[in-house]
Amino acid sequence: MSKVIIIGAGGVGNVVCHKCAQSPAIFSEIILASRTLEKCHSIAQTVKEKTGQAIKTYAIDADDVAAVTELLKKEKPELLINVALPYQDLSLMDACLNAGVHYLDTANYEPPHEAKFEYKWQWAYQERFKEAGLTALLGSGFDPGVTNVFCAYAQKHLFDSIETIDILDANAGDHGYPFATNFNPEINIREITQKGRYWENGKWVEAEPMSIHQKYTFPVVGEQDAYLLYHEELESLIENITGLKRIRFWMTFSEKYLTHLKVLENVGMTSIEPIEIKGQKIQPIEFLKSVLPDPASLGERTQGKTCIGCDITGIKDGQKKRIFIYNVCDHQSCYQEVLSQAISYTTGVPARLGGEMILKNHWKKPGVWNMEQMDPDPFMEGLMAYGLPWEVIDLPLK
Repeated sequence: MSKVIIIGAGGVGNVVCHKCAQSPAIFSEIILASRTLEKCHSIAQTVKEKTGQAIKTYAIDADDVAAVTELLKKEKPELLINVALPYQDLSLMDACLNAGVHYLDTANYEPPHEAKFEYKWQWAYQERFKEAGLTALLGSGFDPGVTNVFCAYAQKHLFDSIETIDILDANAGDHGYPFATNFNPEINIREITQKGRYWENGKWVEAEPMSIHQKYTFPVVGEQDAYLLYHEELESLIENITGLKRIRFWMTFSEKYLTHLKVLENVGMTSIEPIEIKGQKIQPIEFLKSVLPDPASLGERTQGKTCIGCDITGIKDGQKKRIFIYNVCDHQSCYQEVLSQAISYTTGVPARLGGEMILKNHWKKPGVWNMEQMDPDPFMEGLMAYGLPWEVIDLPLK
């Protein structure tokens, strides 16, 4: 039985709270903290109604290392689950080191004023966490997160050597709005408007944003238009999957979504360069975020399913083989369980499960680690138990 503090009261924070509260034998005490106390109270109320478990709430600025350190020292949780913004990863890691608390997040650090996705800032904490005897688990969402564990599981059980990995993320859901993002608009749009990048034959290859496209037939959700993006798990997987020759990341988008995005780009609304309005500096993308629907509000109206998985080729027993290991998640089923759409659910469940891996000592290891560096087996079992069942199918060789 352990006390955990969750930082961030958006859609993912809501899911993490609900899923932790469903397992009081593991998460005996839950604390939720966010800049907006009202959001914490709202989540705590729905969790109490659905599970009977009370959640303590605090207002906190996740950028304020001293304030977070003070809160951690006061409450003495064993683990901090960071589902705030990626800009706040380093400040929360610092606070955990100050207070002697294990750390977990779902996305790598990003500088606030540069759309740059690299693990170098967090990997630099390796020795400090190791010396403190603390575990920092990075990217315990779905992608990154579950997809990393899928790759580790394939490396351990399904292949003698892996040659290529394509990570594919399809959201075939419909929320009914002309344009909305399924997670934090600022992070989402920064992610897909940067240059595409993939790794092949020992080097990175860059492409213009959204310029590489394929039609891919997914289980359950069928054929979808998938576009090549850069995603952070590629950076760690090339270090930890041996023999890899190529790895790419793909995400599906509708033509309607891309048309809206292009218009917003053309008029400068996706820019992160501050402009001055009435004596105040603001990033256009910050304003755009304020007028788009809150992703946490999409759950009730979103219909359809997601399918996220890894298309992997390699060698087994001297023979070349190709598999797809994946999860399908239903938006409305998620809403009925935890008042969330599937995008938040598929991130929140792995965050809760990663927390369990640390608290139960399956993955408690001093230092800073990516998901694929841990034993995949207990996590894969947990996915089946906590709402993200997975399957492996054989595919024809290309």
